[in-house]
Amino acid sequence: MLQELNRVVGTEHVRTDESSCILYAQDVYTKGLPALAVVSPANTRELADSVRTAAAAGHAVIARGGGMSYTSGYVPTEPGSVIVDTQRMDQVLEINAEDMYVTVQAGCTWKNLYERLQGSGLRTPFWGTLSGIHATVGGSVSQNGIFWGSGKYGSAVDSVVSLEVVLADGSVVTTGAAARHDGAPFFRHYGPDLSGLFACDAGALGIKATVSLRLIPETPHRQGMSFDFADYAALIEAMSDISRSGLADECFAFDPNLQTVRMQRESLMSDVKKFAGVLKSAGSIVGAIKDGAKVAIAGRGFMKGVQYSLHVLIEERLQGPAKAAATDIRAICAARGGVEIENSIPTILRANPFTPLNNMVGPNGERWVPVHTILPHSKAKATFDAVTELFAENDAEMEKHGIGRGFLLATIAHNGFVIEPVFFTPDELNEIHEATVEAGVLKKLRGFDANPEARAVTARLRTELIRVFRENGGIHMQIGKSYPYKESLRPESWRLVEALKTAVDPGKRINPGSLGLD
Repeated sequence: MLQELNRVVGTEHVRTDESSCILYAQDVYTKGLPALAVVSPANTRELADSVRTAAAAGHAVIARGGGMSYTSGYVPTEPGSVIVDTQRMDQVLEINAEDMYVTVQAGCTWKNLYERLQGSGLRTPFWGTLSGIHATVGGSVSQNGIFWGSGKYGSAVDSVVSLEVVLADGSVVTTGAAARHDGAPFFRHYGPDLSGLFACDAGALGIKATVSLRLIPETPHRQGMSFDFADYAALIEAMSDISRSGLADECFAFDPNLQTVRMQRESLMSDVKKFAGVLKSAGSIVGAIKDGAKVAIAGRGFMKGVQYSLHVLIEERLQGPAKAAATDIRAICAARGGVEIENSIPTILRANPFTPLNNMVGPNGERWVPVHTILPHSKAKATFDAVTELFAENDAEMEKHGIGRGFLLATIAHNGFVIEPVFFTPDELNEIHEATVEAGVLKKLRGFDANPEARAVTARLRTELIRVFRENGGIHMQIGKSYPYKESLRPESWRLVEALKTAVDPGKRINPGSLGLD
């Protein structure tokens, strides 16, 4: 098998060294079995031949994008697994301004796509995750993802119009209008929604080769806004009001703990670099001076005394609608007791959307461990109450082991509310942290020795949070091998998922264990 893979992609793109097989088989949270080999195809043909070769030889075949997930989605469950590293498949293949779609290889990062569209007057509705400097389009479609654009346009998969997917036997399935013999990827729905079949599959049904996304006109009139809320109940109500109104491209919030960690984590030099980004991103010279001056004057002390901070980004094609949205958001927040504060956080973030991923460790080098759920607005506060109660019950044990915590909240389009508790565990870092966090940042961290007791407490609390989410009707992105997908489904729905798996992967060789599929 290895000889054939060498022939297909070239010997330099098949890695069997110990360090690669360990690194590429771990995610941000889980380090398990090493891979047998890591193969890096450059195009659809090489991908298809690699998958067919490895699967036919009886090996599990697992796709890996940028490696930024945390639910064991691409972590092997059996020895001898072959990791397909898609990062060589990083090309933007077509920008079609007439038919309003863009096609990329699955290993293209969101940062790469963003930069390629600069100057075209176009953007994708959803245009990336916060980890988009590494996170790939194909990985986000497989796992789903949120942030840039998701407050108004939904999650990553909502922008998909067509996919090319390699199945276990090496055949290539095309979806949407492009599935016609002479078709183009301009429209998603042509017969049954095959694009939806392979979206959010956690890489269990096939391996994405190319992804086509909708394009929309660029939105040059932008405004960031920030508000302080005294308690999370009022914050959640305001976020839901903004979400239901469809006023903001992004709507997210931090609790006092997480915003303190983030402010500790950012260095003065980083602030200076981001300040330059604010100047570059402003729509005019006057706007640049105005926005930059506000950030500079606010400095780093503007968050002192802030409790629950809400941040929104408004993006419109015209100035009038942008101003109107800002007026409406101010009214919503005021009605819920929110006090407007300096907008440095959304302004800096929007000016620098894809920064190095140094926040995947805590300010002293702690392990960053997130867990999340998506809820209907009606369940958000009750779920937050339950999570708060769980943390209160475990405060003493968390304090004993030095485990910090915080919350990121966000909304998705008009109907989704995200609660993401995060842990900061004093524990040793893995190879993936050392390969991702900037060397200069790592050098300054205190760091920690292996701490199995703190690690076990974090794992237990993470499991209990998932139980709380399930009891409150929560669902998840990047289901991977961590969230109870099988257990949460009605029997009839699960039988259909199993039948689909059998149809596209009868030998169960594509990412076994993902989605709870054997």
